[in-house]
Amino acid sequence: MRWTVPRSLGRWALWLSLLVLLVCMVGTLVWLAGRYEVSQVENRMAEDASDAVSDIRNGLTRNVQSLQALQFAGQSAAPWEQEAASLLREHREWLRLEWRDVQLQLKSEVDTPFRSAAFSHMGTMFQMPEVVQACSVAQRQSGPGYSASTYVPQANGQGLEVMNLCLPVLNNGELVGFTVATYALNEILINFLNAQLLRSQEVSFTEADGTRLAMHGAVQRGARVFTAKQLLTLPGNTMVLRLDSWRAAPDLFPNVLTALVTMMAIALAGVMGLLARDMRRRQRVESDLADALAFRKAMEDSLVTGLRARDNQGRITYINPAFCEMVGFTSKELLGHGIPAPYWPPEMVDEYGKRQALRLAGNAPPREGVESVFMRKNGERFTVLIFEAPLINATGQQTGWMSAVLDVSEQRRIEELSRASQERLQATARLATVGEMASLLSHELNQPLAAIASYATGSMNLLHEATVTDPQLASSLNDAMQRIGQQAERAGKVIKSVHDFVRRRDQSRVEVAPRTLLDNVMPLVALQARKLGVRVEVRCASDLPHVLCDRTMVEQVLLNLSRNAMQAMQDDTPYKTLTLLVRTAPTIPSQQWMEFVVADQGHGIAEDLAEKLFTPFFTTKEEGMGLGLSLCRTVVEQHGGVLQHSPNPPRGTVFSFTLPQA
Repeated sequence: MRWTVPRSLGRWALWLSLLVLLVCMVGTLVWLAGRYEVSQVENRMAEDASDAVSDIRNGLTRNVQSLQALQFAGQSAAPWEQEAASLLREHREWLRLEWRDVQLQLKSEVDTPFRSAAFSHMGTMFQMPEVVQACSVAQRQSGPGYSASTYVPQANGQGLEVMNLCLPVLNNGELVGFTVATYALNEILINFLNAQLLRSQEVSFTEADGTRLAMHGAVQRGARVFTAKQLLTLPGNTMVLRLDSWRAAPDLFPNVLTALVTMMAIALAGVMGLLARDMRRRQRVESDLADALAFRKAMEDSLVTGLRARDNQGRITYINPAFCEMVGFTSKELLGHGIPAPYWPPEMVDEYGKRQALRLAGNAPPREGVESVFMRKNGERFTVLIFEAPLINATGQQTGWMSAVLDVSEQRRIEELSRASQERLQATARLATVGEMASLLSHELNQPLAAIASYATGSMNLLHEATVTDPQLASSLNDAMQRIGQQAERAGKVIKSVHDFVRRRDQSRVEVAPRTLLDNVMPLVALQARKLGVRVEVRCASDLPHVLCDRTMVEQVLLNLSRNAMQAMQDDTPYKTLTLLVRTAPTIPSQQWMEFVVADQGHGIAEDLAEKLFTPFFTTKEEGMGLGLSLCRTVVEQHGGVLQHSPNPPRGTVFSFTLPQA
C-alpha cells in the first residue's frame, strides 16, 4: 500500500521548518556574538603579551647599556665595587654583579642591598656551568649573552629562579674580562611590566613544556581563564612569557545589538504567520500552473514533429526535444541563437537569410509549407518541411513566429529508391531488347558479310587471272580488296563475339602481343584521326610480355576508347594528341598485369558526370546510346582487370585498363 502525505500537512511541516530555522538562526547569532566577545578578549591578551615581551626586551637592553658604563669605572676593585653598588640600588631586578677575568676567575662581587645574599646558602660554584655558557655566547657574539634559568634554594626553605647575563669587557678591542649580572626572574616581571597589566592578569615565565619558572600578577577572579603565550628570545636563552586572565563567561546577550536582532527575529516570526494565508493562495495557483505546464510538456515531448519559436529579431526562444534530436544540437546551443542558425547549410545561408527577412517583415508563409534542407551537427544534410504561423501573445500582439518542422528525408529517400528502381527496370528492359537486337543482327548480318567476303575473294582471283596493263593499279586494287576481306572477316568476328557475350558463353582467350592489338586497330584509328586532325602517338615496346585475352573484344575496347578520346578533342582544342601507351602494371600478388592507357587532351570530365560515366544508357552525345563505356568495363572485368579514368594535367582525361599477362 502506498502512503501519501496530505498537502496541508506538508505546508504545516514547511512552516514548522521555517520556525525551527528561525530559532536556530537566533541561537547561532547569540553564539557567534559570544564567540566574538571571546575573540576580542583573546586578541587583547595577545596584544598585551606582545607588549609585555617588548617591555622586557627594552628593559634588558637598557640594563646592558648600564653595565657597559660600569666597564669604564676603572681597573681596580674599589671603584668598580662602588659603581656596582650604585647600580644595584637603581635596579632591583639584579641580585648580584660580578667582575671576572678572561679565565672566568672571580675578581670582585657586589650583592643587592634589598635582600640577603642569594648565594649565601649554596654558594656560587653550582651555577658556574650557566656562567660559562653565557660568557661563551657573549665572547662569540661580542655582545651580551644569557644563560638558562637556574633555581637557587634559600635559607628559609624557599628559592629563586635566576638567570645570568654575561657582558665581555674590552680594552682597545682586546678581551680583558667579563661582567656578570644575576637576574631574579620574578623581579623582571615586577619591574619591567606595566602595573596596569599586572592588576588584571597573571604573568609568568615558563619553559617549553609549560613548567612555570616565575609568576606575578592578579589572583583568580573568574570562572573562565584566557591564556596568551609569547616567546622571549635572548642570545643564549629562550623563555615563554605567559599571560593568564580570569573572566566571567559572556552573558546570554553579550551586547545591545544581539538583543535587538533577537527582537527583530521574533517580529519576523509574527510576519511569517501573517503571510501564511497569502502563501496558501499562491500555492493553489502554483499547483494549477504546474499541472498545466506538465500537461503541455508531456504533449510536446510526445511529438515527433519539431517545434521552434522565434522572436521578431529571428532569435530562437523555444525548441522541443524532437527538434533537438532532429538537428543534433542541444537546447543550450540553440536557445538565443539568431540568424544564421547553426543548422543552416553554409551554401544556403544567403538564400535562407533572404527568406527569413521576408518572413520577419510580415509576409505570411504558404499554408502547404516550405521544403528546405537542414544540416545536422555532424554535417549531414536532410530534407525538412516547415509550417510557420504568427506567434500571438495574450494582448493580441505578434511576438514572433511558431514553426512546425517535419523530417521528410526518409520519405524523399524512399521516393528516390522507387525512382531508381523504375529506372533500373527500364534499363533492364532496354538491355534485354538490346540483347535480342544483337542476336538478331548477328544472325542477319552473317550472310551479307559472308557474301562480301566471297565477292572480295572472287575479285582477287579475277585480278590475278586478268591481264592488267597498269601493274600499279592492279596492286592498289589488290590491296583494297584484301582490306575489304579483312574488315569483313573482322566484322564477322565482332558480331560473333557480341553474340557470345550476350549469350554469356565462355570466350576463347589466346596469347596476344600488346603491339599486335594496337596494330589491328590502328587503321581505323588513323582514318578517324585524319578526319578530326588528331595526331596519334603510340608507345609500346616490342619486347613486352603477351597478354591472355579475347582478342576481338579487347580490340573493340581499344577502338571505342580511342574514338571517344578523339571526339573529346574535336572542338577548338589547342593541342590534339592521342596517346596510346602499354606498360607493365604495378605488381599484384600472385599475378602479373599489363596496363593499356588511352590519354587525350580534351576538356576533361566534370565531377557530376564522373559518377554516372559507366552507367548503362547514360551518354553526353546526341547520337549515342550510352552502352559503349558500360560494355567496355564489362569486357575488362570479365578478364579480371579494372577500367578506370583520371585527369590528364594540364587538361584532358586518361582511361586505363589492365589485362593479365600470359
